[in-house]
Amino acid sequence: MTQATEPTPTEAMFGADEASRRLGIELVEHGEGTAVLRMTVTPAMVNGHRIAHGGYLFLLADTAFACACNSHGPVTVAAGADIVFVAPAREGDVLVARAEERARFGRSGVYDVTVRRGEEVIAEFRGRSLRGAAERGTQGTTTKESR
Repeated sequence: MTQATEPTPTEAMFGADEASRRLGIELVEHGEGTAVLRMTVTPAMVNGHRIAHGGYLFLLADTAFACACNSHGPVTVAAGADIVFVAPAREGDVLVARAEERARFGRSGVYDVTVRRGEEVIAEFRGRSLRGAAERGTQGTTTKESR
């Protein structure tokens, strides 16, 4: 009899990520502070210039970032992120996003994600994480509008 194993924090989070899975994003591999995801650019992801819309590239990189920073548990969310688009992706391209932890300190972390088509770099993403923010919600947050 085979004993069932509990999903890792990354597997549990990705398993509940309807948005990413509906776009065909696959979790290829993961470990502590790392994750590799794959996505094929579909016709629905191409903009008026006939290249992949940057939002889809960001989503792929952001999902890899989320998988890497949630590998440690507990729930960790993005505190901010930036992306540099290096080369265009086109319909049919298979993109691979590799996320790597650069630093973890206190409740924060810094992660870099490289999105490639084969060996060619398509985008570079840097995400900043915050552990425990999802449980607190936005209670106590002050914005200009709420003053």
